Amino acid sequence: MATDNIPLLMAGLLSQTAAIVHFACIFWGANGFRRLGAGEPLISLAAAGHWYPRAVAFAMGAMLTLWAVYALSGAGVVGPLPYRRTVLALITGAYLIRALAFPLLKPAFPGNSMVFWLVSSGICLVIGLTHLIGLAHGWAQL
Repeated sequence: MATDNIPLLMAGLLSQTAAIVHFACIFWGANGFRRLGAGEPLISLAAAGHWYPRAVAFAMGAMLTLWAVYALSGAGVVGPLPYRRTVLALITGAYLIRALAFPLLKPAFPGNSMVFWLVSSGICLVIGLTHLIGLAHGWAQL
């Protein structure tokens, strides 16, 4: 299926890439969480074989996959999904809020490094802006 909304296509691919990285942490274990900048409490749980870090990684990966499918639907690569316009607007807002609100979120996750916050916020900003451009480009068709 052809698309004329390249930004939403790119947003979908970026979201799916982020999902794959989260799914990979399930298999990488503590070293994967460490490389991605997770806090020491989560790394320690992963090293001990606790279920929680893997569950968090799976939940994030699943959510990001759903977000990718919605972006691909908006790009016309996947068929129409329910409430596509509204959901894409909410996804865009979530990415942008996560990118910009990290100073407010940081105290809730004291173990995460500043590098984690800056890199992950930058990634969220890029994906959020890509979504925003795609929404502006294709709003009438959504």
